[in-house]
Amino acid sequence: MKQKTSVTLSRDVLESVDKLAGSKHSRSAVIERVLRLFLRERARTQAQARDLDRLNHAAEQLNAEAADVMQYQSPED
Repeated sequence: MKQKTSVTLSRDVLESVDKLAGSKHSRSAVIERVLRLFLRERARTQAQARDLDRLNHAAEQLNAEAADVMQYQSPED
């Protein structure tokens, strides 16, 4: 269900929205589409950041384990 809201935009932004909308779409449709794209991209960026943190954490653990194994394998002086 859609809800009505009020948003204040600068004149140049509104003119750009009107150009994007043309005669086939409403301002609301254009603004909603742009916001959906923005929110989707933001969610994707956040998910990628979480994944990168997980990968880095796993890499740190694996590197520590590898260093430990290397100590056992190195010849003693």
